[in-house]
Amino acid sequence: MDGIDAELARAQEERKKMEEALAAGAPMAVSSVTFDTDLYGGGGSDPNRFAGYDTSIPASEDDAPEDESEAAVNPAARRLASYTGHAVAAPDIPRAAEDDGLPKKSQRIIDREDDYRRRRLARIISPERHDPFAAGEATPDPSLRRKKEEEEKAKEKKAVPEQQPVAAPKRRNRWDQSQDGDASAAVGSKKAKTSSDWDAPDATPGIGRWDATPGRVGDATPSVRRNRWDETPTPGRMADADATPAAGGITPGATPSGAWDATPKLPGGLVTPTPKKQRSRWDETPASMGSATPGGTGAATPAGYTPGPTPFGGDNLATPTPGQIASRGPMTPEQYQLLRWERDIEERNRPLTDEELDTMFPQEGLYALRQLTDKAREFGAGPLFNKILPLLMQPTIEDQERHLLVKVIDRVLYKLDELVRPFVHKILVVIEPLLIDEDYYARVEGREIISNLSKAAGLATMIAAMRPDIDNIDEYVRNTTARAFSVVASALGTPALLPFLKAVCQSKKSWQARHTGIKIVQQIAILMGCAVLPHLKSLVEIIEHGLSDENQKVRTITALSLATLAEAAAPYGIESFDTVLKPLWKGIRSHRGKVLAAFLKAIGFIIPLMDALYASYYTKEVMQILIREFQSPDEEMKKIVLKVVKQCVSTEGVEADYIRNDILPEFFRHFWVRRMALDRRNYKQLVETTVEMANKVGVADIVGRIVEDLKDESEPYRRMVMETIEKVVANLGASDIDARLEELLIDGILYAFQEQTSDDANVMLNGFGAVVNALGQRVKPYLPQICGTIKWRLNNKSAKVRQQAADLISRIAIVMKQCQEEQLMGHLGVVLYEYLGEEYPEVLGSILGALKAIVNVIGMTKMTPPIKDLLPRLTPILKNRHEKVQENCIDLVGRIADRGAEFVPAREWMRICFELLEMLKAHKKGIRRATVNTFGYIAKAIGPQDVLATLLNNLKVQERQNRVCTTVAIAIVAETCSPFTVLPALMNEYRVPELNVQNGVLKSLSFLFEYIGEMGKDYIYAVTPLLEDALMDRDLVHRQTAASAVKHMALGVAGLGCEDALVHLLNYVWPNIFETSPHVINAVMEAIEGMRVALGPAVILNYCLQGLFHPARKVREVYWKIYNSLYIGAQDALVAAYPALDDDGDNIYSRPELAMFV
Repeated sequence: MDGIDAELARAQEERKKMEEALAAGAPMAVSSVTFDTDLYGGGGSDPNRFAGYDTSIPASEDDAPEDESEAAVNPAARRLASYTGHAVAAPDIPRAAEDDGLPKKSQRIIDREDDYRRRRLARIISPERHDPFAAGEATPDPSLRRKKEEEEKAKEKKAVPEQQPVAAPKRRNRWDQSQDGDASAAVGSKKAKTSSDWDAPDATPGIGRWDATPGRVGDATPSVRRNRWDETPTPGRMADADATPAAGGITPGATPSGAWDATPKLPGGLVTPTPKKQRSRWDETPASMGSATPGGTGAATPAGYTPGPTPFGGDNLATPTPGQIASRGPMTPEQYQLLRWERDIEERNRPLTDEELDTMFPQEGLYALRQLTDKAREFGAGPLFNKILPLLMQPTIEDQERHLLVKVIDRVLYKLDELVRPFVHKILVVIEPLLIDEDYYARVEGREIISNLSKAAGLATMIAAMRPDIDNIDEYVRNTTARAFSVVASALGTPALLPFLKAVCQSKKSWQARHTGIKIVQQIAILMGCAVLPHLKSLVEIIEHGLSDENQKVRTITALSLATLAEAAAPYGIESFDTVLKPLWKGIRSHRGKVLAAFLKAIGFIIPLMDALYASYYTKEVMQILIREFQSPDEEMKKIVLKVVKQCVSTEGVEADYIRNDILPEFFRHFWVRRMALDRRNYKQLVETTVEMANKVGVADIVGRIVEDLKDESEPYRRMVMETIEKVVANLGASDIDARLEELLIDGILYAFQEQTSDDANVMLNGFGAVVNALGQRVKPYLPQICGTIKWRLNNKSAKVRQQAADLISRIAIVMKQCQEEQLMGHLGVVLYEYLGEEYPEVLGSILGALKAIVNVIGMTKMTPPIKDLLPRLTPILKNRHEKVQENCIDLVGRIADRGAEFVPAREWMRICFELLEMLKAHKKGIRRATVNTFGYIAKAIGPQDVLATLLNNLKVQERQNRVCTTVAIAIVAETCSPFTVLPALMNEYRVPELNVQNGVLKSLSFLFEYIGEMGKDYIYAVTPLLEDALMDRDLVHRQTAASAVKHMALGVAGLGCEDALVHLLNYVWPNIFETSPHVINAVMEAIEGMRVALGPAVILNYCLQGLFHPARKVREVYWKIYNSLYIGAQDALVAAYPALDDDGDNIYSRPELAMFV
């Protein structure tokens, strides 16, 4: 051994020397590394790698050091000798609040939006807009921009076909140009020779609706067709200062604008529509806008202008800077306007400083909100909205931030009222996207704001602001505008909007306007539901012509709007749809595809409104088309066809034979296929339609056709079959099912139950339970087989399988009892008892649930294992913190305490009492409620003394929830064991000079008198001195709880002759009416209401009269409040209490009974 020790010592010495040499920087051969450098130190590892580690473990939590942030501050504190992420990137990774090292889910709205919703960022807050309706019915001026041109340009932007050069001179492609300065100069020299629009690197962009006033743009190539926008600006035209800056040879400089200023625009030469930052007139100061074309094109320079330095380095841009304007002496009004405009835009585009942001949104958020609200009119609409709205358009905004900003806007709107009018469109641009947000609460917030905005601004302003958006070229804008209009209609009343809607829906200028108008009607129906009924006829008349519109999209939206109106009006309003029935029926014969789907949907919603006779006729007519469309491959069409079939089938007047013979064969052939089970929406719709058919044709017809599919190899398909069978059988019972079908059904559900692998086990369980419960005693021959399967699966290694087996027992226990299979159940009870050692809490919860079901059905006396063995096994399980286990365990223990307490010794019950105290901390209310009920059962079983001692002790704990549950438990014990067993100990406990205990006692009394009701008359005199003391206590909570107890006591003993004690207590309650704490005043007012019931209103009126006309307003207010509630509660009974007035010369105050009666 000595030799070995010496060798070890030598090896260690050598290693130490090697480490020292390496630490000093000596080179080392790779072959000499014989140990793990990360663990034992050496050349490869960082000498400071353990710097952040604790060198000792604190003995208790109190000794732990306070500041643990040192290692976090110094990133080099613990450098691992392995590859990790980049140190610079690490701080930017979003972490959860408790920072457990895992990246948290992004809270930013933009990260969960799809591309369509993201288009909100492309809108600019206040664009210059062309109003297509401004001319009224007059012929539009040809000088105005034409919709057709815009559409063509939009199409060009979407996809530009590649053009092959035909002429001899080689055309330049946009990809040919070089990025460096020399090449761009060369491009400039060749520009005069180019003949195509596509040659210029940034040729004149197509005029989009939101572009600024179109002028002669920078360096555009002249188009072949002469256009009024091609003119060279003249010196007199100041409008050119507004031109959209998109000059060809000029490199655009960075603009201090946010994302909300950008207009999405597809540049001419791109083949694929790549989004590109496009300048808007709001981005630039006038100094940065070209009002004359750069060199070479021969444009005249406006008279008053001198070329000066320009912000983006273009040569010879002739726009004056404010300094030059000022140096030139007196200014023309136009120049002055230009200067003001520039400053205004600079101010608008200037990013907010931190100080300004802090002033607007300081850390004390609610205080800031109140300040902003109170001073809204002082600040004015402009500064507020110009700061808030751009923040809402930030791409980085998060849900919580948006919620707060929207809240600010809502409050500010309320204050500003009509001052908000100039900003209506800006607010709409920002708020409309909320209407299509995926979050329900965001949509509600958006509606709320637009509703308030329309009430503040008025209908005329809202229409004026939104009218130009109705036929916007961008579908996103039209969609959100339609939704916003529907909110305006619901806020200001649909009739007010009807004339405008009629005009829009009949617009001849553009199909977009008609489309949006009809969509507004659809959204009104969705938003208002059955409230559209008074206006239904008008709305249908407004949109009916859309069914025969030349534009397909308008026809489609009209049919969808009619469907929505019919859905909202159901089951009334068929007479309003008379005019559209004929075009709809014509339409389903002449259309195909999406339009047909929309027409079918409309018919599907209109048929259920008809009388039985008409419904039958129309159903048979439409069914031919539907059966033809059964084979349509389009998913959307399938959904609509299923929905329409369901509506037609469920209508009165459609006979079962017709469905059985004409619809079912085709229906099952085309729809009951595996593919339908894969799409969740189709699956749901198919199940609903099949269930509706079963309601008409009976169980056997439907189940007989699909029962074989329970053994299909596709699990989603089996699940769909099972769900359908479950719903059909639950609705209609199993009386139609014959012996053969019954065998097939049991065989199928057993197979499907055993073969399931997915997590969604509920469908199979519910199906199994529904079928077995519906068949009832007919299941008896199959029970041994079912129980064999269950026992076998309880032993499976997969936790999910064991859980399903236990859950199934709880579903079928009642049927096993009906079949007199108690022996089998007893056997299952023993098996479950053996599995109480289960380690997975979900499975253990299910096993306890199954045991509970068996105990409920079989009774305590016949239970195996016997209750005296079962309960001690459950006591330790009560410690389990899993909710499902707690709930099922406490239910089972409570059931045993209620029905079989005598089988268990008292000591065991006391042990359980102590465990139950912990259960009062549970988060779930159901568990706490079951626990306090169990205390009542246990007290009934073993007497209240021991249980009460445990509970009174528990009043001393700190947690409020625990104390409240304890007081409820004490009250329940008092109710089950009579109050006289509890009250002495409870009142004695009030002597403990501790707030929590005394409050607990008072709360117990409150619950106790609530539970015992009129039994309280025997105990009211006993507790009156205690309540006197509590009602005079300095502590608010004492008085509040005592007032609550007085209320319950008064309501319990009303009319039982305890008025003297109640008047005595009322004298103690009454002085508290001037309290300011809302909880106390609430309790006191309720106590007075209780006294009104017990003592009669006349007594309370006498107390009240003294203060009704007091000189101090605050006193009067309180007394009138009491009088008002008294008057509401007992108006007729007060008549007798009013003073009798003698008749005088003018007035007769006497009211004889006869006169009252007449």
